[in-house]
Formats: sequence, structure tokens, C-alpha cells
Amino acid sequence: MAVRIEKSAFHVPSLEELGEVLHDGLKTNFADVQVSVVDCPDLTQEPFSFAAAGLCGKPRIADVGGVPYLLPLPQTEKIYNLNTVAKEVELPAAFILGAGAASFKAVGVNAELMPNVLTKGGGKPEANHSYSAKINPVTGECILEKYGEKYKTCDFALLANLYISEGKPGKVVEVRSSRRTGQSNFVSCMREALERHYGDKPIGMGGTFVIQKGKAKIHVMPEFSPCPLDSDEAVNYWLKFFDMTAPLVCQSVFVSRDLGFDLRVEHTHCFSHHGEGGHYHYDTTPDTVEYLGYFLPAELLYRIDRPEKTHNIGRD
Repeated sequence: MAVRIEKSAFHVPSLEELGEVLHDGLKTNFADVQVSVVDCPDLTQEPFSFAAAGLCGKPRIADVGGVPYLLPLPQTEKIYNLNTVAKEVELPAAFILGAGAASFKAVGVNAELMPNVLTKGGGKPEANHSYSAKINPVTGECILEKYGEKYKTCDFALLANLYISEGKPGKVVEVRSSRRTGQSNFVSCMREALERHYGDKPIGMGGTFVIQKGKAKIHVMPEFSPCPLDSDEAVNYWLKFFDMTAPLVCQSVFVSRDLGFDLRVEHTHCFSHHGEGGHYHYDTTPDTVEYLGYFLPAELLYRIDRPEKTHNIGRD
């Protein structure tokens, strides 16, 4: 069934200007900050092990579905596919990374998804390096899995915030921050800096960062709640929270402000090579935390299958 697709353009400043704005914002929240324009490292290498080498080439953001399809009760018919999304954003052979919900039909239960896919197109097969995180129903612990390898699907459910490009090498904004002194998390601090500086000129950014040292508060969704989750308190009681240990590889999408499309303004998921991952909230070791990130501004926004009925519950 066809879904509604809405399209809008972002304001795209130079990388140098963005770097200055991000630097000034991060300095209000971190003791040590370095921001520069660099060549994107090869993201196919560890610790990233991504499906494509870079973040460059026709960058765009897709906000698919939304939290209203999860809460207060899940609309389980909402299943999407990353190969289809690539076509919907007019970039059939695309590198897609971000944060979303895994297909419960594939996993068997509700789960977090760290999508990381080179979609099939242009005569090339897909490469699916996605991870997922679910809750062990017996122990209550997090189970991190190589979603692409184990379940062999590019399906996802309910919602996703995706940064999409050709996956090419090129110039990106490198951000280093350590020793958090303020209350905002790493992503919120950058997003808020952009919102303050650019006002009604919307900026969209995506990319990846590594929490190199310290720990972070991460949640993993358990099985769908049989009872309606109609408040943030109910949602937080339902979610399973963990204190997870660096290094954590994060995939992040954020926009400076909603463009009137009921956007989730920031969304970050992470995985690791030691069995931990999920939805990033903030670091819990401000005195020792170290972040290293690579980001690029998007040119276009695609709002796919926006919910007709909306709310602001569960958007943290």
C-alpha cells in the first residue's frame, strides 16, 4: 500500500561554519572540545565496521512512521523496508544508518534496531551490517545481535530516523568532546546549538560517534505492553534501562527544529563489539567520558508515512 511522502529542503551551511557553531555550543557543556573539517575515516574499519566507507554523496534524512505507531499501543501492521525507503528518497543505491525499531516479525519480539545498510541498486547486492537489541525474557538482560546476518532482512517496524547518502568518502565535521560539565547529552547539545544559531532555518545532520571512555544510560524496549502506555512515566516504567560501557558505536540523526512534519528531532542508537547496545540517553560518567564523532548536514528531508494522530509521549 502506498504511503504518504512529504519532501522539504534543509538549510545547508558550509562545514566550516557548522563546525564553529557546534564548537561554541559544545563548549557550554564540555570542558574539552575540538571541532574540525576532516576527511571521513574509512567507516568499514573498526570500531565502526559499517556497510559503506563514508557519509558523503547526496545526503538526506528520512523520518519514517513515528512514536504514535508504537504508543499507546503498537500498530503492528506498520512494517517498512530499507530498500523501499531508499527508492522513496530518490536514492535507490544508498547507504542508510540511524535508529529505529526492528521488525518484530523477524526477531519474534519487539527490539531496538541500529540500521546500517547499503541497499541493493545500480546492479549491486545489498550489504546489511545492522544490529538489533532485545530483552532476554528470563534474565532481563540485553541481547545484542547482528540483525542483518541473523535475520537476513532489511525490514523494520513502526518508526525510524535515518541518515541516507551514497556512502562515499569526503569531507565531514569531526567533533571531539570530553569531560561533560553541563546537563545536555552530546547530541542534544549539538542540536540545541544549531537551533539557537539558525533559528527558523532548519538544519538536519546525521552520522556516527563513538563513546570512547565512560558509561552511558541506554534503554532497550521489551515486549510490547498489553496495557496502553499513555504517559512518559508509564513508558519509562516499561522500558529496560542499563548502564552500558564504552566503547559504544552510535548512529545519530538530529534536526535543529521540526519543520511542521511532526519530526522526532533527535534519535540515537548504539551497538558495541562486547554485547551491549540500544537507545542512547546520556553518559553517566561526566568526569571521564570521551566522544569522537563524524557528521554531515543533510540537503533534503523526506517525511514518510507521518501519523495522522500524534502526541509527544516517549520522544526522549
